[in-house]
Amino acid sequence: MSKKRKRFVWLCSSVLVGASLLMPSAASADMSPGTPDQQIYSVSGFVDHDELSQKLQQIEQTSHGELDLEVAGYSNQGLEIYKATVGHGDKVVMIQSEIHGNEKTGTVALVNMLKQIATNNSPKYQQLREELTIIAVPMMNPDASEANRRGNELSWDEVVQEFPQLEEASPSWNYYTYVNEYWDYASNPGFDVNRDFNPDLNYEPQASDFPGNSASPGWFITPEAQTVRDIYKEAQEEFGNVDVFIDLHHQGQYYVEGTEDEVTLSLSGVFVPDPNTDEGEKYSEYQDVYDGEFAKQLNVAAYDALQDVGNSIFNHISLYPQDLDLPGTALGSFALNGSGSVLFEVTGQTQNFGQKKKGQLVKAVETGLYGIIESVADQSVYDIDPSLYDEIPATER
Repeated sequence: MSKKRKRFVWLCSSVLVGASLLMPSAASADMSPGTPDQQIYSVSGFVDHDELSQKLQQIEQTSHGELDLEVAGYSNQGLEIYKATVGHGDKVVMIQSEIHGNEKTGTVALVNMLKQIATNNSPKYQQLREELTIIAVPMMNPDASEANRRGNELSWDEVVQEFPQLEEASPSWNYYTYVNEYWDYASNPGFDVNRDFNPDLNYEPQASDFPGNSASPGWFITPEAQTVRDIYKEAQEEFGNVDVFIDLHHQGQYYVEGTEDEVTLSLSGVFVPDPNTDEGEKYSEYQDVYDGEFAKQLNVAAYDALQDVGNSIFNHISLYPQDLDLPGTALGSFALNGSGSVLFEVTGQTQNFGQKKKGQLVKAVETGLYGIIESVADQSVYDIDPSLYDEIPATER
């Protein structure tokens, strides 16, 4: 289907879109018999792309103009990548989910929050809309989400077709062609989109920068990363800065250091060495806009909100491993562009336990996100001691 045709379908889909879930058969099956390592877990309780389209359109229609929904771009397979904007304040908070398609709780949390913030007229939500402009990109990698896998659906040959200057280059290091017990990338290759970002938002791919590595910037060769980059640049141009950038992920199953508590989610605000230090000297051109202290304040705001829930799994929060140098991630690139950046890493990916614990994990994400946006809206975040960030317990792997 052409992109023009896809856009027409989207405009008409409030009438045409059904509520059925269209997940691959292996992903939507009930748990199969056998040992836990052999089980295939259901993900049908999460949101697929058709349902996302329907839900976002319904929110827009019932929000009386408070939520603006746009198709910001398309995946390689022609699926819409949505930009949902709510609020009209000076502070900009950008949140994205499912950069990896097997990390699904963030999308559910974002849809729930957009509905509340856009349609609830209580003083709390009115203040959020007055003080903030919230830009949400739920399910930014829809091809991966539909396949319930980490990487998108894009071959190196397709990349070279778009960027002929890469004809003699080796495929990038984040190009997946492997086969394991969960996925067959050999017959349907793709990229880890979360290594395709570059702090130079105007970067054009150059053959000399391939294949690259994890400590080097990415290239904006995937349509998904290009779309998010464009959304970010447009917000920069309109507001001068994207104050906060939050990326919603999943991780493995770990413990809070020094305890037997299984981690519910991990947080982080450090993705590259501080450009103002000797270690981060290679990023010195960004030292005037990088704000690592603000990122730490935002993380503490999320942590405190989760601790306030009481004695529960919502207290099992840890600090993601630090000392990272990942400029090719969205978080690293946007942190170098002046955003206070926050990583949410929910425990377990869908191949670990499917939709089990979904309700608890979605609630944890929502709680942490509200902790951030409410503190930015009322400006209490700026009173937080950033040194408290270092008191968040580490992740024990």
